[in-house]
Amino acid sequence: MINEIFGVWNYWIVFTLMMIGLYIVISKKSLLKKVVGLAIFQTSVFLLYITFGKIAGGTAPIITNNSEEIYSNPLPHVLILTAIVVGVATTALGLALIVRINKAYGSINEDEISAVDLVDYHEKFSEKKNK
Repeated sequence: MINEIFGVWNYWIVFTLMMIGLYIVISKKSLLKKVVGLAIFQTSVFLLYITFGKIAGGTAPIITNNSEEIYSNPLPHVLILTAIVVGVATTALGLALIVRINKAYGSINEDEISAVDLVDYHEKFSEKKNK
């Protein structure tokens, strides 16, 4: 009964993680929370591709004497290893940028950063106008 309701549970986990990550990115104002949301979203994509590469009853693609052997595709797993490395690097870069933004603006909240930029823009515009 549970299999009839939920189908393949991997897809439900992927969908749930994807929606959690997307919700965090859209709803939160903190840049740190947005980076965490992107990491969760990225993890859900990794799980999705790994799910595509696995075949029920499939084994590693090692040639044997059995001609009836079913093999799983190793390519998605290899590509995900590369994507994980790139994901860690981009997350580290995002966190480093957040540290620099915090030093420059004194906050990592989008609204506060935007307000500081708006004030700076109006001050520069009024100085040019007065000259």
